Amino acid sequence: MLLLSIALAVLAGCAASRPSIRTDSDRSVDFSSFESYGFPDELGTDRAGYSTLITDYFRDAVHREMRSRGYRYTQVNPGLLVNFFANVQDVTALRSRPNAWVACGYYGYRYGMYSAWSGYGENADTVQCKPGTANIDIVDAGRNQLIWEGVAEGRLTRTVMENPHPAIDSVVADLFSRYPGRALSRTAD
Repeated sequence: MLLLSIALAVLAGCAASRPSIRTDSDRSVDFSSFESYGFPDELGTDRAGYSTLITDYFRDAVHREMRSRGYRYTQVNPGLLVNFFANVQDVTALRSRPNAWVACGYYGYRYGMYSAWSGYGENADTVQCKPGTANIDIVDAGRNQLIWEGVAEGRLTRTVMENPHPAIDSVVADLFSRYPGRALSRTAD
């Protein structure tokens, strides 16, 4: 039964077309008290030691979202550090479905409530999918403390895998739609 529950959960995840979004934040933080943002020296998508195209897509999308909320980009003592991670898995699951002949009964001559042994009443299909996770962390750079996190999980289609830039733009916008703050607009004295 546990295996069936796991398989159903995987299939449910594979069937989703829109990502599942969840966020969490430190409720004691005044997000408008920050003016600037930057990125840590090593981003989560650059674990191989070099910058990737995926990193560039995430960085561009984060720039757009943070600037639209009034934050200024700087790498010299930023108030906030923004990091992001991405993960893709290859998942294979089994899905069972009943045979069409189950209602015909054992050997086909007893109709009604009789059927073959329970193990013979189902066929198994293999389902493959690519669930992906995107995660954005925003850290109070002064305290080195995570203050907001957004996570998106969903199925990645072949189209997305072949051209990830639009999907990254979309998921970053979806995540930031739940971001709780904006920088205060400051005027020169």
